[in-house]
Amino acid sequence: MKQIRTVAAAALLTVTTYAVAVEMNGSHPDTYVVRKGDTLWDISARFLKKPWLWPEIWQANPQVKNPHLIYPGDILSLAYLDRVTAQPGPRQEAPINAIPLADVEPFLKNLNIVDSFKELPYVVGLEEDRLRASAGQLAYVVGLQGTQPGQRYMVVRPTVSYSQPKPSTDLEVRGNTLPGQGNLWKDYVASSDRNEFLGYELAQVNIGTVTKVGADQGQASTLRLEDSGREVRAGDRLVPVQAQPYDLQFIPHAPASNPLPGHIRVLAVTDTLTSGGPRDVIAISAGAREGIDNGTVFSIWRSGSHVSDRVGRRDSSRIDSSFHDGVGRVALPEEYAAHAMVFRTFDKVSYALIMEGNKPARVGYELKHPDAQ
Repeated sequence: MKQIRTVAAAALLTVTTYAVAVEMNGSHPDTYVVRKGDTLWDISARFLKKPWLWPEIWQANPQVKNPHLIYPGDILSLAYLDRVTAQPGPRQEAPINAIPLADVEPFLKNLNIVDSFKELPYVVGLEEDRLRASAGQLAYVVGLQGTQPGQRYMVVRPTVSYSQPKPSTDLEVRGNTLPGQGNLWKDYVASSDRNEFLGYELAQVNIGTVTKVGADQGQASTLRLEDSGREVRAGDRLVPVQAQPYDLQFIPHAPASNPLPGHIRVLAVTDTLTSGGPRDVIAISAGAREGIDNGTVFSIWRSGSHVSDRVGRRDSSRIDSSFHDGVGRVALPEEYAAHAMVFRTFDKVSYALIMEGNKPARVGYELKHPDAQ
């Protein structure tokens, strides 16, 4: 039985290796020396038709000690049966990542998604009764009882509420909805069966260290601000600083299961834009609850419209375009826009970086398996 299992395993490995090998681009060099500044995605896209399959090719080669770590100076050989082998380089540099960390670092460090924030400690006043405060100045906080002097906190501000079907709602400094945000048609996107709240986005505005803790609930604690980036104001909230809140390595891979049709959509694009291209960050309506982890790759699609057939159908609706079928309407095909890779995952919301595409990815577009056709 052991011999049978060994032969079966070897056969399976051979089939798997061949299936992956046929996905390699035909025009590639025999060898490639990894250079500083390379990314795993860029190298993968150079040699593969599907960059998210790179780890599978490495795992088909037992001589590669860790398929998730590639270093500048490593020599990749691609000449033997369209498989990748590696010769270790000097290993004097840090391993390369799947994406440029500089493109996503602010989103790794400065944004969080929470289900609620009203219970968090908050700034009640500032040094010398200022309206704004920055580095070197003091903020007075309610709700820090039980903490210790020297503990560091992030000062955060609620900016957006994410939900479905309406993707996002802007919030004012205290986390309340801004006037005029109740109009669903302002941000109408393709509908789905989902109707749920997904979370609040908290943006970091400063960091501070507790210097004095109030004796009771009626006495404010003192926080010395350290960052000169954005000014703190009354109503801002506090969360503890985490030593390592995010991953430093991202390995592109396909999702563990196919997303449900219409379930995952683009909620927002960085810098309050409605569309984005390569190296732009998007928020999507799924996270750890759906089995998504950092490195998961999706394809982004525009949902097909249903247009009025005013030539062939006299009873056609007068509505020019709709996301729903109807009398006299013709369904247009969906359109591929781009690929994106998740780099920060929360329970029901994730952030992803658009890697490549042939058209802008817009708020409301649907996310599917990267191999979707």
